Amino acid sequence: MEFRPCIDIHNGKVKQIVGGSLRDVKDRAVENFVSDVDAAFYANLYKKHGIKGGHVILLNGADSDYYEATKKQALSALAAYPGGLQIGGGVTAENGAEYIAAGASHVIVTSYVFKDGKIHYGNLERLKKAVGAKRIVLDLSCRKKEEGYVVVTDRWQKETKERVTLELLDRLAESCDEFLIHAVDVEGKARGIEKELVALLGKWGKKTVTYAGGVHDFQDLQELKQLGKGKVNVTIGSALDLFGGKMEFEKVLEYIKNGCF
Repeated sequence: MEFRPCIDIHNGKVKQIVGGSLRDVKDRAVENFVSDVDAAFYANLYKKHGIKGGHVILLNGADSDYYEATKKQALSALAAYPGGLQIGGGVTAENGAEYIAAGASHVIVTSYVFKDGKIHYGNLERLKKAVGAKRIVLDLSCRKKEEGYVVVTDRWQKETKERVTLELLDRLAESCDEFLIHAVDVEGKARGIEKELVALLGKWGKKTVTYAGGVHDFQDLQELKQLGKGKVNVTIGSALDLFGGKMEFEKVLEYIKNGCF
């Protein structure tokens, strides 16, 4: 189990938001935290501590008035820590190589692949040709429904027909290097993890999987380690003191390094 940091950028600023509140109309979101420092500051901090595999997420759509400001922040983070960060948000076969050239270790993709409610394998193949499967992280952001955890796209605003299952992970594994799983219902709320989802991910363990959503204290980290059988990495956002929360960044690093005891 590893700690994977994050840099979420919305309307040109590093923020922590309630994931399910994000709306493209008027670029709205319920904000937990808006940083006074830029994305490069966080990238340099993660670089200083030698933490790799963190994700930079652009939370504005390409047609947003804020998109260019958000992208500029994201690129500054990649430049500050080349090879140390992944990037997602509007990634396609057309711009994926640009982000790799700008310093991203991987590109993170949801909506380009999970398109029109289903997996668009043609787009996945185009992305693989553009950057290679070893540079792809598939983000299976999901929301709990009666039928299971359903993949959501377009900044978590649209539901697909695809469910997060062991079979789905098996089916997509050859087309990516890692999986990132956002539990959308608890994202940004810091009220506890989606235990059922973490337990499901812990049954797989064939490739790197990072879970994001709901972590609010060290007990959550212990439960995540146990339910995920040590195979599931973790991202902490709103609960981290870097983003206005109570969990101290360096204590989190030490806690995970020592096995969450």
